[in-house]
Amino acid sequence: MSGVAFEGQRTALADVVAIPVTPFAEDGTVDQDAHRALLRRLLDGGVTTLTPNGNTGEFYTLTPQERRLVTELTLQEAGGRAAILAGVGHDVSTAVASARHAREHGAQMVMVHQPVHPYVSQAGWVDYHRAVAASVPELGVVPYIRNAQLTGARLAELADACPNVIGVKYAVPDAARFAAFARDAGLDRFVWVAGLAEPYAPSYFSAGATGFTSGLVNVAPSVSLNMIDALRAGDYPAAMKVWEQIRRFEELRAANGSANNVTVVKEALASLGLCRRDVRPPSRHLPEDERAEVAAIAAGWSL
Repeated sequence: MSGVAFEGQRTALADVVAIPVTPFAEDGTVDQDAHRALLRRLLDGGVTTLTPNGNTGEFYTLTPQERRLVTELTLQEAGGRAAILAGVGHDVSTAVASARHAREHGAQMVMVHQPVHPYVSQAGWVDYHRAVAASVPELGVVPYIRNAQLTGARLAELADACPNVIGVKYAVPDAARFAAFARDAGLDRFVWVAGLAEPYAPSYFSAGATGFTSGLVNVAPSVSLNMIDALRAGDYPAAMKVWEQIRRFEELRAANGSANNVTVVKEALASLGLCRRDVRPPSRHLPEDERAEVAAIAAGWSL
């Protein structure tokens, strides 16, 4: 199948790729009404690409049943208003089952979380993704790369076997390494998504990225869209104005090895009355002093 067959999916990746949170009810279950309301807020805010079961959605804390629920709720709420890039992962059979479930419910693409295993060989990385991609040849497949050792040649090898591997969520915090990796794999062959969100988007766009992921977009869709508009125009000073605006929020998320990555986003949403602040272990609530700071930042953004 040629890349032309995935033209719509490729266009959807070259955008703000929103990673919705998964709100929890007081009893600890997925709050379906709040989830739908947050999705509608993203869609109404102009977001057109959604990733259910991403890391900001607390993928690794959800049960298999909850992950299916989140995928189905997102597809139902989006209707035809957004492209859906469903997160899949864990062992190969689980990832394959999740990808097929997403396909059956109308998703256009799947994002494959990095294999969680203490021993990852580069050839084994190819095997893992090939098994998932080959199971859903009709869907666009996007590897989520956090492994700094992986070479661009390995990605090219994967795409030679599976032409539905059309994009990459690159999340190694090194812009020079990204630039080299993309060129070794084939800069024009894939859609390059800056997988470390707004803080890294300007530097990654300068090296060839055309989309970026975002958790912040849950709180302030217009801020994220302002950044991609500036980057598409090649207006880096304007993009960096947005960068300055979101800097402290993202620093709080990144602190202590990103311990509070999701916590800060949910705290901001809670301060706006949009969902509960609850996160699941191993994440944790923010201390009181940081709660106030997050609320002040969220209140200051033009929503």
